[in-house]
Amino acid sequence: MPENGLARATLGLGGNIGDPVQAMASALRSLDARADCQIVAVSRLYRTPPWGKTDQSFFYNSCAAVDTTLDPETLLGVCLGIEREMKRVRIERWGPRTIDIDILSYGDIEREATSLQLPHPRMTERGFVLMPLADFASEMVVGGRRVSDWLRDADVQGIEIADEATDWWKNG
Repeated sequence: MPENGLARATLGLGGNIGDPVQAMASALRSLDARADCQIVAVSRLYRTPPWGKTDQSFFYNSCAAVDTTLDPETLLGVCLGIEREMKRVRIERWGPRTIDIDILSYGDIEREATSLQLPHPRMTERGFVLMPLADFASEMVVGGRRVSDWLRDADVQGIEIADEATDWWKNG
């Protein structure tokens, strides 16, 4: 953890049931309202074709950077708690969801644990993560390459910008 006690984590958010944009906005506002978390950057909002399980509605995706005093596991617990509050149910892998909040990175920490792998093990394979992440962290290095370099090689077919603003999450 840096000397000031804050670590920079990046999050990936998405959903395709109900009002996923409102769910993501509410999740970001919940994190930002905490004394131990501050949202410092949010991507534009993206509309994304389903991935993995393709017979479902399009998703909305975004990424955010948060400065936090929480350790990675506690931050994960907070994110999972927000998902539960929003009635997230994990029925099938890559299936429909009201909201999904993934920790993509936490400072420069690299580790593989059952509960949390850092950086997120599949983030560099997913255009729906890399496009929004590149909005504010294109120079961030993951797996020895910049996010912008991973993005050049990623499949981004069908991904559209749904909202150009980066403050879309603040209203509501």
